[in-house]
Amino acid sequence: MIRSQHLLKLSCSTLLQNSRNMAAKKRKSVKPEFEADDSLSQNQEKKQKPENQWIPPNWEEAYENLRTMRADRSAPCDQGKRDKSKYTLKEQRFHTLTGLMLSSQTKDDVTIAAMERLREHGCTVQNLLDTSDDKLGKLIYPVGFWRTKVKYIKGACQVLKDEYDSDIPRTVEGLCKLKGVGPKMAYLCMEHAWNDCVGIGVDTHVHRIAARMGWLEKECKTPEHTRKGLEAWLPKDRWREVNMLLVGFGQQICLPIGPKCGECLNRELCPTGQKWTPSPKKKTPTPKKKKA
Repeated sequence: MIRSQHLLKLSCSTLLQNSRNMAAKKRKSVKPEFEADDSLSQNQEKKQKPENQWIPPNWEEAYENLRTMRADRSAPCDQGKRDKSKYTLKEQRFHTLTGLMLSSQTKDDVTIAAMERLREHGCTVQNLLDTSDDKLGKLIYPVGFWRTKVKYIKGACQVLKDEYDSDIPRTVEGLCKLKGVGPKMAYLCMEHAWNDCVGIGVDTHVHRIAARMGWLEKECKTPEHTRKGLEAWLPKDRWREVNMLLVGFGQQICLPIGPKCGECLNRELCPTGQKWTPSPKKKTPTPKKKKA
């Protein structure tokens, strides 16, 4: 009897040990699955951030130099800042959109003056719809293509009233559906009207300077191609600032004709600046002799 009890205990102990061994084996077999998941996530990260992604050399130093050169905010694009507190947020957004529509092919000081006249007249969707084409033309003249812009503004106002409760679209796609609004305006409008930077606004200055500074991997023939080329490598936290930096820089130093490379802090970093030589027409003044 005692022996049978002893054998029973041994068999139970053996069964318990075998079950523990089997459980341990099962746990070990699970481990490679977690390792596979880790490697998969690492591969996904590599796809999101390719190791061989093109980045222009010395871009961070050049970017900081741009900040230094633009520190005083004295370019034409920096002017016209005003107190917006007396306008509703909806009116402010409409002012932003209208100003961008007027800015195409127009100097900043002309756009600023036209917007000032519109605000004094009453720059709301309904009021501009009630304004005659002749009167609206006189208010925005002499912006570039002012007759066409009268039609575009009136058409946009009607769409905003009918489809957006007199507000503006909240997407780039919606903004671009308005006649007279292109991608550059749409991205800038999203940034300034909705405080949502979803892309870089590329105008003629940004388009020109990005190419001159070697900030594009390939030649970009249109501003939209330049936008995609910049966004491919420029960190997103710089997208909001880069337009302001390059536009003012293009108005004051990196001019379309006769860029002032001699005054540029990026002269040694910029492919265009490296080829620059002083104009022979500008003679260095000779010091006057002091009278005895």
